[in-house]
Amino acid sequence: MTELEGFVVGGFDLLVVVLYLGVTVAAGMWLGRGESDSGFLVAGRSLAWPALMLSIVATETSTVTFLSLPGKSFVEGGNFGYLQLAIGYIFGRLIVAWWLLPEYFRGELFTAHEVLQRRFGPRVRRAASLLFLGFRNLADGLRLMLTAFVIQEATGWSFTLSVLVLAGATAAYAAVGGVASVIWNDCAQFAVYMLGAIVTLIILAGRLPGGAEQMLDFAHSTQRDQWFLGGLGLERGSITFWSGLIGGAVLSLASHGVDHLMVQRYLCAKNERQARIALVVSGPVIFVQFAIFLAIGVALAAWHTSTGRAVADTPGDKAFLEFIAGSLPPGVTGLLVAAVLAAAMSTLSSSFNASAGVAVKDLIEPLWRPLSPQEGLRWARGATVLMAVVQAGVAIAADRSGYDRAVIDSVLEIAGMATGLLVGLFALGTLRGTAPELAGLAALAAGFAACVAIRFTTDTNWPWFPLIGASVTLAVGWLVAMMSAKSQAV
Repeated sequence: MTELEGFVVGGFDLLVVVLYLGVTVAAGMWLGRGESDSGFLVAGRSLAWPALMLSIVATETSTVTFLSLPGKSFVEGGNFGYLQLAIGYIFGRLIVAWWLLPEYFRGELFTAHEVLQRRFGPRVRRAASLLFLGFRNLADGLRLMLTAFVIQEATGWSFTLSVLVLAGATAAYAAVGGVASVIWNDCAQFAVYMLGAIVTLIILAGRLPGGAEQMLDFAHSTQRDQWFLGGLGLERGSITFWSGLIGGAVLSLASHGVDHLMVQRYLCAKNERQARIALVVSGPVIFVQFAIFLAIGVALAAWHTSTGRAVADTPGDKAFLEFIAGSLPPGVTGLLVAAVLAAAMSTLSSSFNASAGVAVKDLIEPLWRPLSPQEGLRWARGATVLMAVVQAGVAIAADRSGYDRAVIDSVLEIAGMATGLLVGLFALGTLRGTAPELAGLAALAAGFAACVAIRFTTDTNWPWFPLIGASVTLAVGWLVAMMSAKSQAV
C-alpha cells in the first residue's frame, strides 16, 4: 500500500485517537478483572445475549471489513453483490444454532475442540487446535497489518512502531481482563465504528449537490445498486447469488460453528438459549452493516464523479482511507481513525484471547499436566501476550515481503480454507457418532491438501473453499472409518 500524502492528523484529531485508546485500555483492564482461568476464558458463563450478539458482530468486523468492503461498490463495475454473502451468513448461523450449539452445552467446555476429543480422540483435538492457531494468527496478522498502515499514515510513525502500539494496547486489556473485558469492549467498539460509518454517509450525502437522491440516482445509472447476480461464481474475484449463498452459509457455518473465536462467546453465555438468540440475531445485523459499508462505497464513487475525479484512478481498498485522510473536518477525522481502531481491536483482542484459550486448554494442559485455576490464569495471560507477539510478527513480515493483494479477499480465503476442514470433521463426528483417530487425522490432511491444491493450481473463487474443504474432509474421513471398521470386523 502506498503512502497517502498529507495524512497526518491534526492535534485535535490525534487527541481524540489517543483518548479513545486510553479509555479502551483502561476500561478493558477494569471491566474484566478475574481470579481464575474460568473467569478469564469464559467470563464465568454469566453473560446475556445482547452483549454476546454485539461481540459476535464486532469480532467478525475487522479493519478489513471497515476499509475494504466499501471498495467493492466503489470501483468501476462494483455493486452490492457482497450482500449475497451476507444472506449466506444468515443461513449458516441458523444451521449452527440447530446443529452445533447443543454440542457445546453438553458439559462445561472451554474450547470448541474438546468436542472433537469426544468424537475421535486427543490427537485429533490437538491437530484441530494447531490448525486453528496457525490460520487464525495468519489471517489476523494481515488484519493487523492493514490497521497499522492507517496508524502509520495518521501519525507519521514507522510501520513497525504502529504495529507494536496497536498490538500492545490491545494485548494490555485482553491479557489483564480476559474475555469479559474483550466482550464489553466489543460492545463499545461496535458503537464507535458504526457511528463513524453513519457520520461518513451523512457527510458524503451532504457534499453531493443533489444530496442522497443524487447518490441513489448514481447507484442506479451505474448499476452499482445491483445485488442479485446470477451464475455459480466459480472463478476467482466474483460473488454471485449461488456462490454467496452456499459459500457464505458454509463459511458462516465454519466460522461461527467450529471456529473457537466465535464458539468462545457461546461458552460465556448464561445458557444455551441466550447463546442461540445472540447467534441468530447477529446474522441480520451483519446484513445491515454490510449494506451501510457498501453504501459508503457508492457514495464515495458518486462524490468522486461529481468533483470530476475518475473512480478508476483510486484503488478500491484505498478509497475510504483517502476520504478519511483528506476530506473530513477536524474531530471527524479523529472519530473515523478511532472507528478504524475500534474495528481492529475488537477482532484482535478476541483473537488473542481465543488463541490463548486453545493453547492452554487444548495443548499445554493435555500434554503437560492439569493446571489449578490460578495457574491456568497465569498461563492464559502469558499466552495472550504471546499471540499478540506472533500476530505482530506476521504483520511486519507481510509488509516487508511487499504483500499487496486485496486484504479482505486474502483474509476470507484463509478463513475458508481452515474452517471448512473443521466443518467436515464435525460433520463426520456427528454422522458417525465416534470414529477412529486415524479417520480424523486422514480427513484433516486430505481436506487441507485439496484446498491448497485448488488454491494454487486453479482460479476457483474463495467462497467455494469452505464447501470443498468440508466435503473432502467428510468423504475421506468416512471412507477411512469404514475401512477401519471392516478390518476390525475381519
